[in-house]
Amino acid sequence: MSVEHLDSGEILSQATIHNGIAYVCGQTAGDRDGDITAQTKEVLAKIDDRLAKCGTDKSKMLMVTIYMSDMSEKPAMNEVWLDWLGDTIRPARACVGAPLGPGVLVEIVVNAAI
Repeated sequence: MSVEHLDSGEILSQATIHNGIAYVCGQTAGDRDGDITAQTKEVLAKIDDRLAKCGTDKSKMLMVTIYMSDMSEKPAMNEVWLDWLGDTIRPARACVGAPLGPGVLVEIVVNAAI
């Protein structure tokens, strides 16, 4: 079975595809000055783009892992998350507190069926 790598760089690929599953790498906001709401919106827009490049979309997400630098901001992140999902069936999800890079409030990793 082949593995397809999308937008590969020196350190990682933005996504890999294997056996009908898209694995999207951790996405962070480019604007590190934004609050949790702004950063989450930017990250979810990036995820929409990456999933589209893989030939899929958020309705086919299987598992999502969300890393947050400050878990007290989870309710605000969840508001953006729920708005973005709309009526989409919810994927399996984990939300983990973790030290992230300077100014990074949220990082999201997605696996989705194609």
